[in-house]
Amino acid sequence: MNIAIDGPAGAGKSSIARLVAEQMSFIYVDTGAMFRTMAYYFLEEGIDTADEEAVNAGCDSIDIRIEYQDNKQHIFLNGTDVSEKIRQEEVGKNASIVAKYSKVRTKLLELQRQMAAANDVIMDGRDIGTVVLPQAEVKIFLTASSLVRAKRRFKELQEKGVDCNLEEIEKDIIARDEQDMNREIAPLKQAEDAVLVDTSDMTIDEVVDKIKEIAGR
Repeated sequence: MNIAIDGPAGAGKSSIARLVAEQMSFIYVDTGAMFRTMAYYFLEEGIDTADEEAVNAGCDSIDIRIEYQDNKQHIFLNGTDVSEKIRQEEVGKNASIVAKYSKVRTKLLELQRQMAAANDVIMDGRDIGTVVLPQAEVKIFLTASSLVRAKRRFKELQEKGVDCNLEEIEKDIIARDEQDMNREIAPLKQAEDAVLVDTSDMTIDEVVDKIKEIAGR
């Protein structure tokens, strides 16, 4: 069984999907982490993510592998575990840029579909229900207002001791929404058969229960 969760940046897709996967004994596939890993490689190599030709050329040097240790996803870049390093704000911004490029998406698409074909998975991203797993039995479009998403991110960064500004975070979120919704390849949009879940006024437990209810569990 495949569950596809799509939605904008900061909607809580990863946290929710991870909890649902644990409770339903599914494998959680964090596609955003894959794009972040690609972006992390380009940043480390000094490749301008705005230069599609340079990014395309670098794709062939990237090997991404996902492993599960103690039910937790670890992502490896050319043999090195980069699970923590890819969570930097700068990496996230650049992941949204490289996700526009067809070669980047093609490289990751095959890996994502192979995992879904072999396992009960819950997968989150921007185009899972529309492009990656159009035949998924359950499709959710998870969203929240830009301010709510910014406040969540602000709290998360503060707890990590990162100096940040709520207004700037919201501006970044709105800019990423625009970029994701208007990109030429696989733009962010709600699949016709997806159930809309607005989490603005919901607790994490309420959202998890809602998704399990939609999935018939």
